[in-house]
Amino acid sequence: MTYLIQNWRSVGSLLGEHLWLTLSALAIALVIAVPTSILLVRVPRLRGPVLGLLGILYTIPSLSLLVLLIPLLGLGYWPAVVTLVIYAQLVLVRNLVVGMTEIDAAILEAANGMGMNGWQRLIIVEFPLALPLMLAGLRIATLSTIGIATIAAFINAGGLGVLLFDGVRSSNQEKIVAGALAVSLLAFGANALLRQAERWSRRGLDA
Repeated sequence: MTYLIQNWRSVGSLLGEHLWLTLSALAIALVIAVPTSILLVRVPRLRGPVLGLLGILYTIPSLSLLVLLIPLLGLGYWPAVVTLVIYAQLVLVRNLVVGMTEIDAAILEAANGMGMNGWQRLIIVEFPLALPLMLAGLRIATLSTIGIATIAAFINAGGLGVLLFDGVRSSNQEKIVAGALAVSLLAFGANALLRQAERWSRRGLDA
């Protein structure tokens, strides 16, 4: 904690890099995951193969995937983002698909009976009912992304992992502890925020 206080400017800069890497990767991941989930709900025969492929990609060790992308994307931000997006897909897609497929058929029939078209039913009925599970998936994906973004410092992507790797290289225990503590605090904060969002979304459904 002392190191964090004494070096708050440099740590704050690394925190900003970590947040940018995490949030930009999650934004891209959501842009891909949401339409993919809708497709899998509408075309069930694709569900098994696509989720299976995402499961295979998820099992690749993160450091290996980062290194494999270096010849294609070089060092730094982009291979890190691509890796983070790939890892987030399984959780985001699976949770949204489960949330949408578990909606009571009677509710969907009622929406159809009210004259809603497919897009209206999706936005007004299906998304709100699937929101709690989608937020649960986003929370898990966010925590995973924060952790893997730490490893991405190995390929010069910046972020709080710089403290850890610099500490290991220089045998500076203060830096190692500071890096681990900073990443943990970020993860705890994100988890608390998104868990509260889950609670609010569930209360909205119960109201």
